[in-house]
Amino acid sequence: MIRIGIIGGSGYTAGELIRLVVHHPEAIIDFVYSTTNAGILISEQHPDLVGEINLRFTNTVNTTVDVLFLCLGHGRSKSFLEVNHFSEKTKIIDLGNDFRLKEDQNFLKRDFVYGLPELQKEKIKSANNIANPGCFATAIQLGLLPLAANSKLIDTIHINATTGSTGAGVMPGETTHFSWRDNNFSSYKVFKHQHISEIEQSLEMLQNDFNTPLLFIPNRGNFSKGIYAVMYTRYDGSEEEAKEMYMSFYKDAKFTIISEREINLKQVVNTNKCMLHITKKKGMILITSILDNLIKGASGQAIHNMNLMFGLEENMGLNLKASVF
Repeated sequence: MIRIGIIGGSGYTAGELIRLVVHHPEAIIDFVYSTTNAGILISEQHPDLVGEINLRFTNTVNTTVDVLFLCLGHGRSKSFLEVNHFSEKTKIIDLGNDFRLKEDQNFLKRDFVYGLPELQKEKIKSANNIANPGCFATAIQLGLLPLAANSKLIDTIHINATTGSTGAGVMPGETTHFSWRDNNFSSYKVFKHQHISEIEQSLEMLQNDFNTPLLFIPNRGNFSKGIYAVMYTRYDGSEEEAKEMYMSFYKDAKFTIISEREINLKQVVNTNKCMLHITKKKGMILITSILDNLIKGASGQAIHNMNLMFGLEENMGLNLKASVF
């Protein structure tokens, strides 16, 4: 069994990670670290886990676990690893943004691989350390990678994407509680969201001459889970050619699905799927990309990366059904 340690266990992402690991046939939780909840039953913080797990949060770590998942706030993973030194045999999967960019991928003699399986599956298989992609970044990259791979990103890319309240990461904050979120809609970090840099970095890996503007408007939606992203850019080919290009690019992808029909968020919530819909209108290719921000956009993708690193079936522990009713 793969022994797992989780750092920062009180947030939404960690809650989903714990739920997935509890039901993973080849993994077992060694500890869940939380300084604010030490000694408290994990199921008290995550009531959906009542009857599923009897462990308590702890403020101590086992430095010899097989895999360490970092579910800390952005910018806090480096400081944690500077103080807590884990075995060289311990694989690390960081769900924050500390190691996603090339200039940050070498830290304390650890080399981090950007963990988007649809882009770097072979590198992930041989990696010891993974920088898990951001949730918006995952949805947007999966919508654009086939175009970059075929050098089709030739003009400004317009992106409008909306995330549920759990995208804030912590429980609950001033912009996530029900009375503020209900019957409400707002944008934030327009054209300057932190995920833009990792998106551009991945597109440049596939299209060397990529230098077109990427205009991203992130929105807060009045629902709990999921990301609904719509992106469009000028495209000179036909709709049929575009669909064939996407089908070819994702032919071996376990969790990315091209839909002929228009898609809706309920099809992917509570799953590790990303669904894409492709159409062409008025000289523009229009891509809709949907996923669960906490699973495919975070914890499920982290489990997918772990499966690849240990030579397991990619979908092990991730055969999840959407709740469509």
